[in-house]
Amino acid sequence: MPEAGQAAAGSRLTASAYRPPSWLRNRHVQSILAGSPLRRMRGAQGLERLGAVSTAHLVDGGDGVRLHGLHTTLPGMQPRGLALLLHGWEGSTESSYMRMTAVQLLLRGFEVFRLNFRDHGGTHHLNEALFHSNRIDEVVHAACDIARRFLPADRPMVAAGHSLGGNFVLRLALRAPSAGLQLAGVASVCPVLDPARTMLQMERGTPMYMRYFEKKWRNSLQRKRRLFPERHDFDDATLKLHMRELTQWLVQRHTDFGTLDNYFDGYSIAGDRLASLAVPTDILMAADDPVIPIEDFHELVLPARARLEISQWGGHCGFLENVRLDGFAERWVAEHLAAAAKD
Repeated sequence: MPEAGQAAAGSRLTASAYRPPSWLRNRHVQSILAGSPLRRMRGAQGLERLGAVSTAHLVDGGDGVRLHGLHTTLPGMQPRGLALLLHGWEGSTESSYMRMTAVQLLLRGFEVFRLNFRDHGGTHHLNEALFHSNRIDEVVHAACDIARRFLPADRPMVAAGHSLGGNFVLRLALRAPSAGLQLAGVASVCPVLDPARTMLQMERGTPMYMRYFEKKWRNSLQRKRRLFPERHDFDDATLKLHMRELTQWLVQRHTDFGTLDNYFDGYSIAGDRLASLAVPTDILMAADDPVIPIEDFHELVLPARARLEISQWGGHCGFLENVRLDGFAERWVAEHLAAAAKD
């Protein structure tokens, strides 16, 4: 496997400037601290210090789908553009990286819209059908609705996502031209590329990550069952299934994909699937990510307008810099989107 910073064929790969102190070079420390209550609190404090005003909105996902999000701006600010932020699986608009990225973008003159995926951020009541990772159509439709309602006249729109949100934002960029969505640039942090290989990595890796996501997903499904008992009558035995078996159940009962392989292939962006990107794109990945295989990134085929940056450290969506848990990735996203908006 190429080392971090060694270019892979068909991609623009560079080494990241991220250099954490030695005590922050453990991938599990990075991954766990990234979502800590301290980081969430610091994100909330950062927004408060700026005097940011956030208002909740329902946006149109098409075909009757309603999605929820937060529009954030600064009083008296003449925005240079609008930034759309997408969270990871079982995250929300209030995840630490969403808040802290919003702070960095506000400091650079952007208004921000943080979008909740279906069944995330306490929005289970808005739609009867379950969330799954192939629901890209409603995110594209919602992004177009957000642009129509919140994008200042003659100003650029940019977008960013983390983890599964990083996968969604790259698929959004692929579909933007045909959807009539003008994106000046996108940024993606530790995106899921090949879901099948990500599942294997989690199954073979440190069990705490699998247990974390299984617990979060089970809680989400329980909430959905309470809200729509006639539509979702699955029993507790179903909820006790492990990740692969529970995903198989989801695919067979709640999608038209038929098989797990077809479902994973539906939202894979591995190999040459990003080769047709027409939107300027920046991707940040950590070589020591315990959830997403780094090998997938060395096999990417990217167009000239896409750049892949790999750090030796960072864990999964961590990239923490100091004892205050400041994040390199949040600043990286804001800087790259600001640069894209100037082009």
